[in-house]
Amino acid sequence: MGYWGYPDYVPVAEKKAKAAKKLKQLKKKNPDINPIVIEGKAIAKTWWGKSWNVNLERYADYTNRIGRGRSYVRHGAVLNLQIDSGSVESLVQGSRSKPYSVTIKIKAIGTTIWQKMKTACEGRLDSLQELLAGKFPKALDEIFTAKGVGLFPSPDEIEFDCTCPDWAYMCKHVAATLYGIGARLDENPGLFFKLRKVEMGDLITQTVKDKTHKLLETAQKKSKRVIADADLSNVFGIDLEEDLDFGSKKTTGKKGPVPGRRDVKSPPLNRRKIAPATDAEQVLKIIKRSKKGVSVPMLKKKTGLDEKKIRNIVYGAFKKGEIKRAGRGIYLG
Repeated sequence: MGYWGYPDYVPVAEKKAKAAKKLKQLKKKNPDINPIVIEGKAIAKTWWGKSWNVNLERYADYTNRIGRGRSYVRHGAVLNLQIDSGSVESLVQGSRSKPYSVTIKIKAIGTTIWQKMKTACEGRLDSLQELLAGKFPKALDEIFTAKGVGLFPSPDEIEFDCTCPDWAYMCKHVAATLYGIGARLDENPGLFFKLRKVEMGDLITQTVKDKTHKLLETAQKKSKRVIADADLSNVFGIDLEEDLDFGSKKTTGKKGPVPGRRDVKSPPLNRRKIAPATDAEQVLKIIKRSKKGVSVPMLKKKTGLDEKKIRNIVYGAFKKGEIKRAGRGIYLG
């Protein structure tokens, strides 16, 4: 204990070493432990991670307390963080040798607010990838982050508890866990919707319905019995010959080809054009062929695709069960 009852100063390097040592011990007992690892100065880098942290920092109840957890999460004190439906469990290394257990409960998004979100998204989101990447109109950004009535929870929707002896309303271990959630959303934005007990697919369902309705309206304008050549080309992916004769008895007065016999000078029938593999097919093909597993940096090197795009593809395939995780950041078919 230091002077005047304050604890002795502990250098950051010593705190990091202590957290790393404890993490190594925990991994021997629990290989599935999931620590928060911060690379660089920013705790969160994506729209979802940043928005989560900004939301917490702007409430008066938290603004003077949540900062206590920044240094903790930065030096690796959050040894394990698990997000589930409406709850978060974490282990945070403090001054004692045994990590403290933190439990955070977060209420589901209210029915009225969620309906408002779905209505706002009508016709504005084309895919889950856009949603998870935070690529949507500025107007949606403002609606999603509206204080108290947006997607992000207010203090009265959050309850927390820690096994530490700190009497403060929000101890640094809870604060570190809350920042850790923001960092975890960088890796998997879909966890946000799981935490708030809603289906993220609901936000684009109406968009898909609108597009389907428009396609049906267009189709009804076509003849029910005749399909134009251009439509056949689009449907089957081939180029139709304009001068092909299928034995029709109708003549124009000019000598035409003999029915049943193909003109020698006529060009050969076009074969089906094979469409190039999509980005998702390209990424999944590499993963499924790998015997030891591949990481996102390896996929980026092999495909030349944007890292965020690769992460979205990998996440979607993982959720569908098309691929599995062989280790932290390593995926197998």
